[in-house]
Amino acid sequence: MMDTGTIGIVFGSLTPPEELREGAALAERLGFGELWFSEDCFFTGGMSGLTQLLAATRAMPAGLGLASVMTRHPAVLAMELAGLARTYPGRVKAAVGLGNTHWLRQMGLLPPRPLSAVTETFDVVRELLNGATVDRGSAAHHLEGIRLDFPPKQPPELWIGAVNERALRAAGGRADGILLSVLASPAYVNWARRVATDAGRAAPPITAFVLASVSDDERAARDAVRDAVGFFLKAEAHTALVGQSRYGSEIRRRVAALEEDEPLAVEDAWIDEFAAAGSPGQVRDRLRAARLRCRLARPVAVPARPPRGPVAAAGRRRAGQDLSVIAPAAAFTLRCRAGALPLAGPERGRRAGRSEGSCR
Repeated sequence: MMDTGTIGIVFGSLTPPEELREGAALAERLGFGELWFSEDCFFTGGMSGLTQLLAATRAMPAGLGLASVMTRHPAVLAMELAGLARTYPGRVKAAVGLGNTHWLRQMGLLPPRPLSAVTETFDVVRELLNGATVDRGSAAHHLEGIRLDFPPKQPPELWIGAVNERALRAAGGRADGILLSVLASPAYVNWARRVATDAGRAAPPITAFVLASVSDDERAARDAVRDAVGFFLKAEAHTALVGQSRYGSEIRRRVAALEEDEPLAVEDAWIDEFAAAGSPGQVRDRLRAARLRCRLARPVAVPARPPRGPVAAAGRRRAGQDLSVIAPAAAFTLRCRAGALPLAGPERGRRAGRSEGSCR
């Protein structure tokens, strides 16, 4: 049995905003450990979503992952986070990153120096939350004598979303935690932790999303997540997410041979590498093995749809006995401590064209 206190829940693009409060309250009643809200354009805004999760619960920590450094001025982002941190002390965290480049192009917000935009914005937000006055320009924003009138007594944890080596090193040197993209296999997570540790200090907590599908029929479980795994493998073939896998060379060869709109045929072995699919017991074993291999602290389940029927049924049994109560197609976030791009299904990917959340 897996203790639900070691599991969290992420809500995001596929949950209608009016259903967030009910889902968050249910997660707390069932004993889950923490909540995350993933901001995806153009579904539900991150700050309003995070606020609903906090307001609907009594004590659960809740995080925003991730907030694009380009869609909000750092002074506004810090002001919003400060208000939440003062209202819900000790419960708020937020990850910042570049965000999906297709969406940024749609809005004319893609910066010329993405990594500088992320790190400089991160530094500014942290300074403002700590009560400092900021009077300088950055790669993406201008700040002239800005100081928060209501800085929080307990600043929220500030994380960075990262995928590739340069961003991981930058995040490892300054962030309270690192948010990794979907498809983060155990091999990739271990590599990312080593890269982040090379920054000169112990790697901060790392949250990585792992697509998951739970069913008593192993074939049905794999098939339920196959298209999503294929979509993300095709979109992320050029990144370290695929490059660090033992199947990376073969996946890249097959992706290179595809037509633009042709789907990638996904092998069962690839699903086992990049996802957790199978019976409740098999998914639990996958998560336990990942915790041992990656030194994981907490998996976080990301329901692929609102927590109706199957999740509600968990209230009538001991939560955590059967992970199939979460959703047939979900994602488990593996949170690593040295010493779980916000989840997007194929629908979001078709709209975006590419999966490029987080600074590369």
